Amino acid sequence: MAEFSLPVNSIVKKGVHHPAPDGATNTRTFKIYRYNPDSGENPRVDSYDVDMDNCGPMVLDAIIKIKTEMDSTLTFRRSCREGICGSCAMNIDGGNTLACTMALSDITGDVTIYPLPHQPVVKDLVSDLTNFYAQYASIEPWLKSDTPAPPDSERLQTPTDREQLDGAYECILCACCSTSCPSYWWNSDRYLGPAALLASYRWLADSRDDATGERLDELEDPFKLYRCHTIMNCTQVCPKGLNPAKAIAETKKMMVQRRM
Repeated sequence: MAEFSLPVNSIVKKGVHHPAPDGATNTRTFKIYRYNPDSGENPRVDSYDVDMDNCGPMVLDAIIKIKTEMDSTLTFRRSCREGICGSCAMNIDGGNTLACTMALSDITGDVTIYPLPHQPVVKDLVSDLTNFYAQYASIEPWLKSDTPAPPDSERLQTPTDREQLDGAYECILCACCSTSCPSYWWNSDRYLGPAALLASYRWLADSRDDATGERLDELEDPFKLYRCHTIMNCTQVCPKGLNPAKAIAETKKMMVQRRM
């Protein structure tokens, strides 16, 4: 799947080739983006021939093997290895996904690995998501209620109301969706992007939250919400199978309904 533009920091040149260890007969080539802004050098793509007879089944397994056995300077994020934390989000084989849940068997030929597209690169496969997290914080992702919490129980809601949150609360903030969105590429300074807007809808849809009007007022802006053009890249790449585009459409619908 080669749908999305790869990150560009300057001219990407051919880098260093790391051969497989002697005796390896079942090898596969991994082409990995390398960039150290402190070095003053242009980005490059290094290639690594990995012994697949001694490698796990996921892309993250191969990356860890490369760093451990072939090139300790390779930099990337990872944590849970369970598709829960979102740390190892990167651009693999042309699409944004999690390295820990992307099976090598699902990729044909050489494996190309880049950082998430159109974000500043801290180093190698690590994108700078400072703006992404600030946008998430801006939607104030917590319950706002005019009434105090019950002293001896949780704030209850009906099963039907609870179902309205399905598909919104499961987001792991991996940034795969926002960094696959062309509207976000060109307007990330003002457009909140699919991830933040999905998180916003999670609270707009919560029957226990009393700040619906306030939250919608904050989104009443030509850029924050309405830069979404329903391209659907966000829904296509979400590793949790969520649908940010639908959440954005529902938010737009709430905007219209409040004016009627």
